[in-house]
Amino acid sequence: MATYYDQLNREVEVGNPPKRIVSLVPSQTELLVDLGLEESLVGVTKFCVHPEDLRKRKQVVGGTKQVNIDKIRKLAPDIILCNKEENTPQIVKDLEKIAPVHVSDIKTIDDSLELIREYGEIFNTRQKSSEIVGKIIDLRKAFEMSIAGQPARKVAYLIWKNPWMVAGKDTFIDHLLSLNNFENVFSDKKSRYPEIFLKELPDEIDHVFLSTEPYPFKEEHRNEIKRWVGKDCVHIVDGEFFSWYGSRLIPAFEYFQRLRSEVLST
Repeated sequence: MATYYDQLNREVEVGNPPKRIVSLVPSQTELLVDLGLEESLVGVTKFCVHPEDLRKRKQVVGGTKQVNIDKIRKLAPDIILCNKEENTPQIVKDLEKIAPVHVSDIKTIDDSLELIREYGEIFNTRQKSSEIVGKIIDLRKAFEMSIAGQPARKVAYLIWKNPWMVAGKDTFIDHLLSLNNFENVFSDKKSRYPEIFLKELPDEIDHVFLSTEPYPFKEEHRNEIKRWVGKDCVHIVDGEFFSWYGSRLIPAFEYFQRLRSEVLST
């Protein structure tokens, strides 16, 4: 047995390395596959869409907020992977009766790099973990250099409708907006994901981003917001690149370059 500490500083004691993994976080599932651990994955959520056909080969145990405890128990996992934001404290408590539970807490890219390194230690994939970490660090540095000196833009990042909700401060989304030199106009709110009225969108806003997840914003919603703000500054953005961490960050920076070129031209 080996003892590790997750990102909530909780002690996690597991076999070395654990062979049967249940992942309840889509971005962490994708990371595990990229670490070469697909064969060890025995359970995933219905939202684990990368790789696309993974859910056909693995047991789907529910979503991220509601899971089938009995299905997970029957899988006899050696470890269960959760996330502070994605999974509820009650889920973690219930799952600890089945197997050790490792909980991530990601608010910055550095948090993500720490998690990738932790997985390298836990699952004995240190070389592959180091390669992924190295790529992300290099790509981040190159991206920051490429946008240095470019003008900042005031933005709102909408994640939900009925009620309208935005990404606020102390979130991974807010961190990536800042990395892109986008100033989040709702970062002064107390809530991490505040509910708003459209009338709260400031007149001086440069862009409104409608995320493709968790709410699947589409062209009809873009047109609705455009009519409200009275100018063509509304963009549908790929929510995976703004909210998925782990190996998803490798292609994210190329996407951010394209997005910045798009918004700076409007």
